[in-house]
Amino acid sequence: MNELVIRQPDDLHIHLRDDDVLPLSVGHVSTQFRRAIVMPNLRPPVVSTAMAIEYRKRILAVTPTGRLFDPLMTLYLTDRTTPAEILMARESGIVHGVKYYPAGATTNSDLGVTDLEGRFKVLEAMMKHGVPLLLHGEVTDKDVDIFDREKVFLDSVLLRVVKEFPDLKIVLEHITTSDSVDFVDACSEKVAATITAHHLLLNRGDLFDGGIRPHHYCLPILKREEHRLALLRAAISGSPKYFLGTDSAPHERHTKEASCGCAGVYTAHAAMECYAEAFDSVGGIDKLEDFASTFGARFYELPLNTSYIKLVRKEQVIPPTYTYSGGAIVPFRAGQGLNWSIET
Repeated sequence: MNELVIRQPDDLHIHLRDDDVLPLSVGHVSTQFRRAIVMPNLRPPVVSTAMAIEYRKRILAVTPTGRLFDPLMTLYLTDRTTPAEILMARESGIVHGVKYYPAGATTNSDLGVTDLEGRFKVLEAMMKHGVPLLLHGEVTDKDVDIFDREKVFLDSVLLRVVKEFPDLKIVLEHITTSDSVDFVDACSEKVAATITAHHLLLNRGDLFDGGIRPHHYCLPILKREEHRLALLRAAISGSPKYFLGTDSAPHERHTKEASCGCAGVYTAHAAMECYAEAFDSVGGIDKLEDFASTFGARFYELPLNTSYIKLVRKEQVIPPTYTYSGGAIVPFRAGQGLNWSIET
């Protein structure tokens, strides 16, 4: 297959950030995706419906003229989030989930939850009002090896949440292990997962290919090849539990190439081409449309998009950097080729 026309997809997990970099990230995502679930871990984080409304206005203000793009907002769960805020979020019509970060787990997560059990009344309100819980699924215990933190989270945290709140919609974001695939498969239809393009294309060896590769460093961290293959099998399986979420995250070059570099991979510039390459690598390109355009929309109870995009088997070379007024971002596959392109 050399070309593929699919319903316009949605990115159901992305970081757009704010301020100077926002026009760049919005410009890229709105080129390919009709909608996007926008993460709330700004500084300060988006902890209220009022803040989500204002952030959405800033996103729309920099959306290129003529593009149809709908940012779907989320709230940042903290130890101070209340059930009343959940009701306001639901009634706003623009908030589509609440994001749980274990405190200290990843970028801008220092205000995350320290006591999940203390948030159970909030989870009850989310279940009652139909607001999904979006999870960064790792524990932060320093005694747990970084490559095991996702699995330990499943056993010590998520299993209890699923049992306590059987009707709560849960998305286990950016899964990286076969353990997560097994867990999601065993749950009801209320539990789903997003999979990133970079976790489908890279394994942990790519972090050290010829030296340390800071632009491949992300959290959850890349895992063994056996786990990458498990993610690919899940993505092309046809199960509606798995759908597209890039977790694309813009970080200025000097913050990645540093003595203590930050976590995040920027894929918004060529996300669908990366997914096409991953699916094509295992003969599953015909499964891409459901994964990218159908399953996630249905999980979030959104209408299917009525516009289409065309992917063609045509090599493109990714620029070494994308510049903006605040600096430069090194994108995924910088200076390298991709086998697929979007025909405009």
